[in-house]
Amino acid sequence: MPAKIATSRRIKPKPKRKPALPRAPRGARIRAQLTVERLRELYPAVTELTHQDAFQLLIATILSAQTTDRSVNLITPKLFGLYPTPLDLAGADPAKVQAIIKPTGFFRSKTERIISASRKLIELFGGVVPGNIDDLVKLPGIGRKTANVILGVGFNVPGFAVDTHVKRLTNLLGLVKTRDPEKIERLVTKMVPREEWTGLSLRLILHGRRVCIARRPRCEECLLNDFCPSSRTRSKQMRKVSPG
Repeated sequence: MPAKIATSRRIKPKPKRKPALPRAPRGARIRAQLTVERLRELYPAVTELTHQDAFQLLIATILSAQTTDRSVNLITPKLFGLYPTPLDLAGADPAKVQAIIKPTGFFRSKTERIISASRKLIELFGGVVPGNIDDLVKLPGIGRKTANVILGVGFNVPGFAVDTHVKRLTNLLGLVKTRDPEKIERLVTKMVPREEWTGLSLRLILHGRRVCIARRPRCEECLLNDFCPSSRTRSKQMRKVSPG
């Protein structure tokens, strides 16, 4: 009998498991619900970045890294006046773009990112900003945080963006006990309804800028100070919230 020839089987790689989530702090779900309700009364669910469409929002969000939305809003009218579409920006002279966006800081790396993102947008999606996170993160300069902002604001698709303000406030409010953005996103989205994800993220950002300021939090003005574990205006005993 002819010898059997061994055939090598292709072994499919096992899908990577997401890292285990840490336990949410005691009472976190109640504090999350209270935070959603009270911030909803105080702030609109909006970004302060000026934009006319999803492409402008994408570029403005990339430019907003390590600077203020106000700084970005000062330069985007000129930027989008000269380069209104992905095709225009993809073919832009980097030196001219750098001169426009210089006030936002890190202008050389940001120029490279927004031009590369525009080129990739044309190459992969025909110049149309995709409306799902898996495709958005394929673009240079777009991580989960930026993608969630674009989805929530540009497409009305729920997403919980975790920037430095959200990271800080979710820990101060005792919603999470981790600095990992992906874990914060997964934990918080388990506590609040899907339709509240975008609004909560945007409102936490506004609250972090206006009231819960990193170096000088104005706890006495904060409408969350009766249940916030980090509030400086009450005793620890008063800050406890029943886990229900």
